Amino acid sequence: MEKINIGLVGAGRIAGHHIRSIRKLKKLNIVSICDLDIDKAKYYGDKYKINIYSHYDEMLKTEKKIDLVVIMTPSGMHFAHSMDILKKYKKNLVIEKPTCMKTSQVTKLFKLAKASKTDIFPVFQNRYNKCIRKLKDELNKNKLGKIRIVNLTLRWCRPQRYYDLSVWRGTFSHDGGALTNQGIHFIDLLRYLFGNIKFLQCKMKTLGVKIEVEDTIVSTLEFESGAIGNLEVTTSVRPKDDGAFIYVAGSKGNAKIGGLSANILESFSPNQKYCKKFSEKIPDPYGFGHDYIYKQIIQTLLSKKKFPVSYDDCFKTTQLLNAFYISDEKNKKIDVLKAMDSKRLGRKNDKISKLYR
Repeated sequence: MEKINIGLVGAGRIAGHHIRSIRKLKKLNIVSICDLDIDKAKYYGDKYKINIYSHYDEMLKTEKKIDLVVIMTPSGMHFAHSMDILKKYKKNLVIEKPTCMKTSQVTKLFKLAKASKTDIFPVFQNRYNKCIRKLKDELNKNKLGKIRIVNLTLRWCRPQRYYDLSVWRGTFSHDGGALTNQGIHFIDLLRYLFGNIKFLQCKMKTLGVKIEVEDTIVSTLEFESGAIGNLEVTTSVRPKDDGAFIYVAGSKGNAKIGGLSANILESFSPNQKYCKKFSEKIPDPYGFGHDYIYKQIIQTLLSKKKFPVSYDDCFKTTQLLNAFYISDEKNKKIDVLKAMDSKRLGRKNDKISKLYR
């Protein structure tokens, strides 16, 4: 394989970010895009001169040279679409967040991929922010000492018109609320930077819009390391996004990250000179993380290097996601490592599912 041929499934807004990242890399080639709304596929097809289809079955039966399929369908369809493509076509998969809605689905998906001798590439692009990579490196070197306090706050704006765009938005079955849709990247950062969370207690509310899912959550956290902290995620901020913030205090120093999407190193007590060097301006909340993801995919598929996000990563982040919902459902403190599937998140809804099959 000299080049990786790519087929895109889903032609929503996020497709544009993937396309721009893919087109920067010579080893990648976009063959086609599909969407049940053919006009959406046609927009990207005309713009980038790629083939268009209305369904991935038609696309993959026709474009047999495709090596990698990018799943960008509604969140609640990721599992069904990925499993179907693995069973029928045995293709490598990039799966937008969340990889799956339920913890049990992650295990089934990766098990089938292993049997099919294919790779799964979950999208957790905020790991690749310059300041996040630097903080991770400094934590690995113990520059902040033993971590004592961790605070993560995400304050964005998602008004009613955002949820009214599609029938799946704002549903437990196919979207999840602020924590699943917007917060998933940041709860992944909690694990990535500071290790596994042992216990949590969470409260969810819907404060700013009329939807069945939460737009606001607060939670206390107890890490396996002994550190404690809290998480606040809300999309009820008005009139616009405020930002994403991480604060960590250790026995040797502290660090603070801010910006629209945790992209600015605001303070780093061991060396304040790092702040300017490891901050970056981003045009939107997606940042530049997709660029790094596709570079890693090239190394995995062409050079057999290990992709940095493993099954264990994906499983534990999805388990943590579900643990927050379970805590709210049961109104009690939850042992995260014993949590599995929320009753609400990813629940069955055939009425919506049949619209996207």
